[in-house]
Amino acid sequence: MKLKSLFAVATLAAGSSAVQAQDLNITVTNLTQAIYFTPLITAAHTADNQMFSSGSAASTELQAMAEGGDISGLSTLLSGVNADINENPAGGLLAPAMSTSFMLTNSENNDYLSLTAMILPSNDGFVGLDSWMIPEEAGTYTIYLNAYDAGTEANNELVVEGSGAPGVAGIPAAPGGDAGTGGTGVTDTEGNTMVHIHRGNLGDDNPTGGSSDLTNNVHRWLNPVAKVTVVVM
Repeated sequence: MKLKSLFAVATLAAGSSAVQAQDLNITVTNLTQAIYFTPLITAAHTADNQMFSSGSAASTELQAMAEGGDISGLSTLLSGVNADINENPAGGLLAPAMSTSFMLTNSENNDYLSLTAMILPSNDGFVGLDSWMIPEEAGTYTIYLNAYDAGTEANNELVVEGSGAPGVAGIPAAPGGDAGTGGTGVTDTEGNTMVHIHRGNLGDDNPTGGSSDLTNNVHRWLNPVAKVTVVVM
């Protein structure tokens, strides 16, 4: 009787362990008209670790990603806490209306899924998924993602060559080639220096002046900006 009980306990434990390690087939779709995503970083991690948190100050690693698309710092942090990571599945920028798919296997205890990438053109905007609990039940799950502001740089909406490094104001690029020049700047300060929902680009209709280098009928967006489909196997 005792041996039978021990066997039952061992079987339950094995089943529980199997549930915690799952194969995830993930598809990210850019829902915007003219906004690009820089290389994505996706991770399965524990509840104690986050890439970002709304209402909190951005880490230096998040700032580097949000201002210049550099995911190396986030990757180092996540590797240090034994997260399961997928980097740059699109092989570069993810263009408007395009999708990228990839596999990720979450290890035992890495029960939460997060994802982020800078959005271009913007000063410090990023698309983000923060600590979505991975379901134990197999199936297909859809999540819509908002654009966030890292709160680390004023949204001046000026395209400045060489910007993108933390602390250097300006938009590093407008991948569609449809930005203007000669803007004076929408603002040089921001009231909210915490991570928060992005207000969106304002833009203007003056390609050689005005307050913004961005175009108001091209570079504006409304949330959500991305759709994530997770197939739990």
